[in-house]
Amino acid sequence: MLNKLEQIDRYLFLAINGSHSSFFDRFFILVSNKYVWIPLYLFFVFLIIRKYKTQSWIILLATILLLAFSDLTSVHLFKNVFMRYRPSHNLELQGLVHLIDGYKGGLYGFVSSHAANSFGFATFMALLFKNRWGGILLLLWAVLVSYSRIYIGVHYPADIVGGALLGILGATLFYSVVIKYFNIKTIHR
Repeated sequence: MLNKLEQIDRYLFLAINGSHSSFFDRFFILVSNKYVWIPLYLFFVFLIIRKYKTQSWIILLATILLLAFSDLTSVHLFKNVFMRYRPSHNLELQGLVHLIDGYKGGLYGFVSSHAANSFGFATFMALLFKNRWGGILLLLWAVLVSYSRIYIGVHYPADIVGGALLGILGATLFYSVVIKYFNIKTIHR
């Protein structure tokens, strides 16, 4: 059973990674760059301060702690425990993986820190702001960032799914703590 799931994971990876073009190579390497999204994060800092005023420091601190939690957990409780090679480091796939600018990422890939962080951030903001279309756009952004990691050859789809689940669970936990213990009122739109 596990062998069959791994075969499906490799097949999906090769299908996504193998369908490349010079335009999408540039596009997805850009999407995958965490620094490109700093304006998005600053926009949410602005929204949080504007809407939550004196309580904004609690939400900003919770957001930072959530991202630290998802990032550190993805590395220390998953990557360093399961030690599943990234496709870019898997010798069985050598010559089959399309790499962009020689970028291979770290040695291990399960679970994706990019997926954990982007889905964690998207879920936390969606829960806080309760804006249906904003939440959908944030989740689409998290999907795009995560998909880019498969496209550029550094994650299998299962790495992404695992990271997304970790991020969503972490965001839900942090949201629950913030709402329950700090009496934060979410904004409904």
